[in-house]
Amino acid sequence: MERRTVIKTLAASLLASAVLAGPAVAEDVIKIGASAPKTGPLAGGAAVTYWPAVQLWVHDVNERGGIDVGGTKMKVELIEYDDRTSNEEAIKNVQRMATVDKVDFIVPPYGTGINLAVAPLIAKNGYPHIAVTAVADGVDDFASRWPNSFWTLGTSEGMASSLVDLLKDMREAGQINDKVAVVNVADAFGIELANTGKPALKEAGFDIVYETSYPLQQQDFAPIISAAKNAGPDTFIAFSYPGDTFGLTKQAAIADLPVKAYYVGVATAFPAFAGANGAAANGVMGVGGVNAESPAYQDFAKRQEEVTGVAPDYWASPVQYASLEVLEQAITAVGSLDKAAVIEQLKSGTFETIMGEWTFDNNVIRKFWTVGQWQDGVFHGIASTGVGGETAPILKSGWN
Repeated sequence: MERRTVIKTLAASLLASAVLAGPAVAEDVIKIGASAPKTGPLAGGAAVTYWPAVQLWVHDVNERGGIDVGGTKMKVELIEYDDRTSNEEAIKNVQRMATVDKVDFIVPPYGTGINLAVAPLIAKNGYPHIAVTAVADGVDDFASRWPNSFWTLGTSEGMASSLVDLLKDMREAGQINDKVAVVNVADAFGIELANTGKPALKEAGFDIVYETSYPLQQQDFAPIISAAKNAGPDTFIAFSYPGDTFGLTKQAAIADLPVKAYYVGVATAFPAFAGANGAAANGVMGVGGVNAESPAYQDFAKRQEEVTGVAPDYWASPVQYASLEVLEQAITAVGSLDKAAVIEQLKSGTFETIMGEWTFDNNVIRKFWTVGQWQDGVFHGIASTGVGGETAPILKSGWN
């Protein structure tokens, strides 16, 4: 009986020690939740721009021993979910991460519409929301409505106005005429850019000779390109998402669309765009850009491909990584995982990133790339809202 009592006492002591040690071990890991498309229409874009940059950042943090939190190095555990390019699924995923997984921080999703859909829930649970792959007007209103939200990639007004200014300069130089065709995907991104871009074009004296919108899962772009070609524009503009960016361009090459300025949206900056179009990519303009000659970008691109096997794009990939650098620096600055304190640090701090120095102005990054262009196999930033390092544009000269 005495021996059994000793064994029971020892077992109880060991169990108590394990229970007490449990939280201490758990505290050495920072749980980061991420929900974005792995299936559905936006999965291809997320596979280039979102997931590899997130995975590289987790790798880099853990390689150097973790994030410094009050003098203690804490490694990152990434919890991933597929939102299937569905607002409803994304909301479910965020709810699960907040209440079941109890993650410490959340990497916001991929896509403008999905970011806006989950924003109220992320705010309700008190997480910082550093949106990257979301281009929308009203970001100042969003930041006021959700003070935990931060907007990094740009605004529809900034993107559209900068594009129009670039086209005005080309027209004044005698490179293009006034005739423009404008099409857009019927999703938040495309609708907002079209609603901003078309009035800006008209105000600048351009003649919109053809315009239309199309659904997110559009497959056949021949009718759109054919109608645009018949209208005889010098400039073709598509505020498009990845699948349509590829589809429209393929059809433009088949139809030999005779324009001098050709602009498409998300995924123009993807390396796969140049791979799919070969020499026909030369001169194609697209949303976003980067200073491709920047040593910081080149180092990032090299390391991402080495670690993940996926080359980054020339626009949002480095911004996605930079947003996580900012989160890490904010956590270290406050010395804790307190979400409210991190949010306040994001509002007031200055951060060093691979995209340069970032300081949020009322929760918004005001200097961003707006237009890029493929020139001899590299997608160079050719217009921005004051970033600096722009390359001069060239005319689109045929498709062969």
